[in-house]
Amino acid sequence: MDYFKIDQVHSFKQGNLNIVLDINSGSVHVVDDATFTVLKALEESNGYWQPAAEKIEPLLGKETVEEIKEELLELAKEELLFTVDDGKLPARSEKPIIKSLCLHVAHDCNLRCKYCFASSGSFGGQKLLMDLETGKKALDFLLEHSGNRKVCEVDFFGGEPLMNFGVMKDLVAYGRKASAKAGKVINFTLTTNGMLLTEEVEEFLNRENISVVLSLDGRKEVNDRMRPQANGRGTYDVIVPAYRRFAASRNDQDYIVRGTYTHFNTDFAADVRHMFEQGFTHLSVEPVVAPEEEPYALTARDLEAVYKEYDRLSEWYLDEFRQGREVDFFHFNVDLDKGPCLPKRLTGCGAGYEYLAVTPEGDLYPCHQFVGKTEFLLGNVYEGIKKPEIGQKFKEAHIYNKEKCKTCWARFLCSGGCHANAYANNKDIFAPYEIGCKIQQKRLECAIYVQVAKKLVPDRQN
Repeated sequence: MDYFKIDQVHSFKQGNLNIVLDINSGSVHVVDDATFTVLKALEESNGYWQPAAEKIEPLLGKETVEEIKEELLELAKEELLFTVDDGKLPARSEKPIIKSLCLHVAHDCNLRCKYCFASSGSFGGQKLLMDLETGKKALDFLLEHSGNRKVCEVDFFGGEPLMNFGVMKDLVAYGRKASAKAGKVINFTLTTNGMLLTEEVEEFLNRENISVVLSLDGRKEVNDRMRPQANGRGTYDVIVPAYRRFAASRNDQDYIVRGTYTHFNTDFAADVRHMFEQGFTHLSVEPVVAPEEEPYALTARDLEAVYKEYDRLSEWYLDEFRQGREVDFFHFNVDLDKGPCLPKRLTGCGAGYEYLAVTPEGDLYPCHQFVGKTEFLLGNVYEGIKKPEIGQKFKEAHIYNKEKCKTCWARFLCSGGCHANAYANNKDIFAPYEIGCKIQQKRLECAIYVQVAKKLVPDRQN
């Protein structure tokens, strides 16, 4: 064999490991320095063996190079390396099957987060709270359009959804009865800024087994700079004690503390460590997405610092693991054995045709980040979907229809990125957000690395 499909492989160094990902099969290999050198030479020769061999034989020796070639050929034969994607989409229902709703029970908020995409909760419109009847109609819509799915999902969102706690409670009760009648189950989630997380709310959430996303950006000075109250005061001192109490009340399960990092804290690994030191073990931090002219925006100039910070974060993560203190960091949770199902690998979150957002008035949008953009208004829960072509466009926005994704090594792991971020930056859901792509690629390399490194740890200290 004189030609290897090297463009179907991604090889990289992270920590003390040489890692090789077979892009299409998802197989991951840890290789020695000699094999890594051969693969890099193949990259430089566009996969042609002879020029690669001529370049590295003086360095490694002809016998070693030939042995490596035989090993690579064997892996190719076993379809563990250099595999080719057939480019076929899995069979999908022509009729949209809705599996989850983002239920905006409040278009109002008690915070004034500086990077808020929702215009302080109003999404550019009136400040409104969803009434019970509209909420019921939304749940009915979900159950009616969920096809043969037995489990559906609803996230209470805002603004700040706990500003409408009474309606939220009634909707959970209604949803339990309506889903049982339909032979289904609705799993509820709440996304909250924590300012109204009282013991009464905590007791309800625990009783109803509602998973919770708790917003916190990390260290006090970082959090309070970007997430002040409406009166300008910080939020850290209010929410962190409430979060600690809440996490303890459910034995540190079924919650995640989620932060956003910006240009002001590209040392965000310190924020992750800080949150872990506060007793929170289920963590996530996301890069801000904002116009470049905003002082807090991440730009290309920040990328080197961001990359180094993910390096620091991965080494800290592994140090904790080796000491028996495992961190559940959302973005490092990559399954190297099975990975996500094929549809998710190709299309991502399903926004616009499997996942919809519902406003307080009952209007339907592809996801929460498109709410208020009237060109994406699909319909409403009272009359149904009036513009199915919008959902169809989102359905077609998969990795095979995105030019930049076709040649990206991370395409099956990121599924083409966030449609809302693409639209916000390029006015085109088929054109991924470039800075987001670069950060995601680095984050995925670190995720693969930590999962491989964890498998190589024989015994952890107790």
